[in-house]
Amino acid sequence: MLLVHAHPDDETLTTGGTIARYQADPGTDVTVVTCTLGEQGEVIPPELAELAADRADQLGGYRTGELAGALAALGGPEHRYLGGLAHWRDSGMVLAGHGTRAALPPDLHPRAFAAPEPFGTQLAQLLEIVDELRPQVLVSYADDGGYGHPDHVRAHEITAAAAAARPDGVEKLYFTVRSRPELDAGLAEFDGHDGIPFRVPGPDELPSAPDADVTTRIDVTAQRDARIAAMRAHATQIALWERNGVVAYAMSNGVAQPLRDVEEYVLVGSPSTTETDLFDGVDA
Repeated sequence: MLLVHAHPDDETLTTGGTIARYQADPGTDVTVVTCTLGEQGEVIPPELAELAADRADQLGGYRTGELAGALAALGGPEHRYLGGLAHWRDSGMVLAGHGTRAALPPDLHPRAFAAPEPFGTQLAQLLEIVDELRPQVLVSYADDGGYGHPDHVRAHEITAAAAAARPDGVEKLYFTVRSRPELDAGLAEFDGHDGIPFRVPGPDELPSAPDADVTTRIDVTAQRDARIAAMRAHATQIALWERNGVVAYAMSNGVAQPLRDVEEYVLVGSPSTTETDLFDGVDA
């Protein structure tokens, strides 16, 4: 299995339970590809504020250590940086439209991952990894990147193109999503819990997918502790609150999100499928 993520912390937020589950299976090889160092991320702890891109611009290097800690918490899958360490830089984003929607900023760094020109180079770099590891399953984001972040969109584009270029090797392509019912059920868990230090989101503020789009639900109940530990490792990006079995987390915007014991996916090309295993139907 090969999972392609844009920044450090994305692997934990969207697929952490899946990584931990399959990494614990001795018959499965799991590799995570990270495309940038997340240099443009906002910094949550005040004591680390000087790391930010508009100050010392040292956040990317710091986040390599956070990523290493998170991957260790998830069981230690193999890891690669696309093109090598710091080859591509976080493109950053601007907020666009309602809620947490993101878009490409007007000014891009020369190494920005989402710039239009390097798409072919990035695809070649990913195909080099695919040809080496020969994964049966590829995982990334849906075509909107989940919430529009340009680096997520680019990760989707090169992953989809890599799967299309290697049809004899890649048997299944998945996009990670979160369904509206799962999101609503998680937000409902916050009711009656005083002390959550984050703002509860308004209607439709957080991105979600229609329930009918989901083909695959992975039970990650057993991986909850590993996921929480991995989230704590990404301390510059994720704030966490936990009480009586309810877990809320927030990014730098302070909007509460629920931690659920299921991770959801869309299997490309199989809209009517209902699965509980990413390797259903894969030749051993």
